[in-house]
Amino acid sequence: MKFIENKKTRFYIIASIVVIGTLYLLFNSFGVVKYAKVKSELEDLNTRITQLEEENRMLEAEIDSLKRNVPSKIEKIAREKYDMIRPNEKKIEFQAEE
Repeated sequence: MKFIENKKTRFYIIASIVVIGTLYLLFNSFGVVKYAKVKSELEDLNTRITQLEEENRMLEAEIDSLKRNVPSKIEKIAREKYDMIRPNEKKIEFQAEE
C-alpha cells in the first residue's frame, strides 16, 4: 500500500471521490437538479390549477344565471353569440385596424 501512502496521491484520490460523489448527488435521477426542475413544474401546475378553478367558478356562475332565467344574461348571450338584435335596431360592427 505504498501507493496510498504518498500524500499527493491520497489527496487526488479523496478529491476525485468527493467530485464524483458531488456530481452523482447533483445529476442522478433523484438529484438536486431534478428536484429543482420538478419543483418549478409543480409551481407552474399549481398556478394553472388556480386559474382553472377561477374560470370554473365564473362558468358555474354563468350557468346558474342561465338556469334562473335571468333575462339580461340571456339577452347578452343571444346578442353576442347569435348576433341577434331587437326589432328596429341596427347592428354596427367595427373592424380592428391592422
